[in-house]
Amino acid sequence: AVVIGAGVGWAVGRVAVALMGRIGAYPMGQVTISIAVPYATFLVTDKGFHASGVVAVVVAGMTMNLLSPGRISPAALTRLRDAWDLLAHWAGSLIFVMAALLIPKLVPDLHPGDLGLILVTALAAFASRAVVLFGLMPLLTVARVSPRVERPYRLAILWGGLRGAVTLALALAVTESLGVPPEVKRQVGVVAVGFTLFTLLLQGTTLRAVIGWLGLDRLSSLDRALADQVVAVALQSVREQVAETTRSLTLQPGIVRDEAKRFGQRVSAAVERADAAKDLLDRDRVTLGLLALAGHERDVILSAFGDDLMQARLAERLLNDADRLIEATRADGRSGYRATARRAVRPGRGARIAVWLHNRAGLSDPLSRITADRFGQLVALSQVLRALHSFVDRRILRIHGRRVADLLHELLVRRGDDIEKELEGLRLQFPGYAERLERRLIRSNTLAQEAREYQQLTDDGLIGPELHAALSTEVAAGRRTLAKRPKLDLALQKDEFVQKFPLFADMPEAARHRLAQRLRTVYAEPGDVLMSHSEVARGVWFIASGAAEVLQAGQVTRLGRGEMFGELSLLLRRARRARVTAITHCTLLALDEANFLALARESEAVQALITARAAKRGVTLDPAVFAARTPARPLPLRWLRSLHASD
Repeated sequence: AVVIGAGVGWAVGRVAVALMGRIGAYPMGQVTISIAVPYATFLVTDKGFHASGVVAVVVAGMTMNLLSPGRISPAALTRLRDAWDLLAHWAGSLIFVMAALLIPKLVPDLHPGDLGLILVTALAAFASRAVVLFGLMPLLTVARVSPRVERPYRLAILWGGLRGAVTLALALAVTESLGVPPEVKRQVGVVAVGFTLFTLLLQGTTLRAVIGWLGLDRLSSLDRALADQVVAVALQSVREQVAETTRSLTLQPGIVRDEAKRFGQRVSAAVERADAAKDLLDRDRVTLGLLALAGHERDVILSAFGDDLMQARLAERLLNDADRLIEATRADGRSGYRATARRAVRPGRGARIAVWLHNRAGLSDPLSRITADRFGQLVALSQVLRALHSFVDRRILRIHGRRVADLLHELLVRRGDDIEKELEGLRLQFPGYAERLERRLIRSNTLAQEAREYQQLTDDGLIGPELHAALSTEVAAGRRTLAKRPKLDLALQKDEFVQKFPLFADMPEAARHRLAQRLRTVYAEPGDVLMSHSEVARGVWFIASGAAEVLQAGQVTRLGRGEMFGELSLLLRRARRARVTAITHCTLLALDEANFLALARESEAVQALITARAAKRGVTLDPAVFAARTPARPLPLRWLRSLHASD
């Protein structure tokens, strides 16, 4: 019941968020859908699947809360939260009104034994909470699923876990049911009302005292030191702003001087307290600065999404990455921030699987989608980083000082280098496709800016709503066109690569096209071993983009675009004495033995190049090696085993 309920809730939550994201122009419709979701989820789960409707509603709400920031604009989310805050206030009040109607019917029949039952219920609630707080939560912390929660906070949660409203809601569902026996109704009603009164009258009235006894109502020394720093910076900013404001007002100079002197004394006292703070170490300042930086990164992404400068799918991914940054920084400080940021821009397992699907099964859509998503992510992140540099200089520098600000700038520069490295790798591997994606991104941003300009002209009253609607329709048509992701055609890409090879310049067009069809496209990342030492080549490799490194007898030789390797080992049928490793993102074109021999027979330029390269190594090639012959053994698929995938 729980598993099925959770599955239904997750599915309904995702569908609801997707639908709400599509009707962003109708905020009342979004609110209506959000209100309909819990009722529809409960009925579908309870009646259709005979599973837990309550679990389904909770999971649907959690799913919507998790996905909404990346699918629904910030303004629409604010309206949704305001609507639900009002509904929650009404619902909570209504439940206690109904409880007030229920209590008088139960109190006359209250027995001493009922008090014991209420006490047992309260103890059971405490015990169940304690199992989660002191048994399950430490295990989640060890598994790095949950951040560490200190013991004082867990004790406060244990005592302050008020659940009166939910208890009464469930109890009323029983007491007002016609199919429940009267004695069961009475027992459920007494226990529920008694437990609710226990939480309100005992836990609710003593919670403030418990929090004070645990010391949770006082700032820690670290928070106190940070507060002194923040107050000092804030007051200095306020003094500068007030000074500019008073200069523009016709106020009496004497009053202005007196008030400035009075406020200056307050600023001086705040600065002295901040300078006297010794508890804020540089390590703590860096962690706090990184948390602020990651939080501001989230705000920048939400702002870009709200201004239609970022698509919902991209915003959702970047927000998830920003949330991971925050959690990693809280857990491991600077090292956690750096590792998480580096992991976010690198290709994941999905990218490798997509390459494998394209090369093995001919399914190019996953590779096209993931490549476009990664390209958009990297470009958007590079724009976000520029805003973060400005935030460091504008805010963090004044609070934490030059040394911390310089360190944060350095971390941002490293992130930028990682992003640029990955972008360059994509441009190397998919040159034509990357160019189309860049053009698509520029046009998408242009349309977003155009839409904002039309909206501003409408708000200023310079154009009417009819003209605005017509212009918005044109912009929407352009956006629909750009929403279609360009297709990644690797067959066309191979034709382009072959045409750019100087080695094949003398070949007729038809011959180059036939050669492109015989070639296999292989993608390699830095560090991938393309050919191992003592391995007999089963094919020849042409470097279409990127660079590789040949290690032979302690000497290193670099191969670049337009070069090939593996031909001598194949022709002489002897093991290689070198190891070839990719040193950049590479696009390689592989040709098996039979097709390579056919190419060598057809192209005198290829024969001449191979003979010249063999002569440099002191090897004289007999022209007979280019003749047709039976391969030593069938070409195994494992000849590309060092790479992520091949076609």
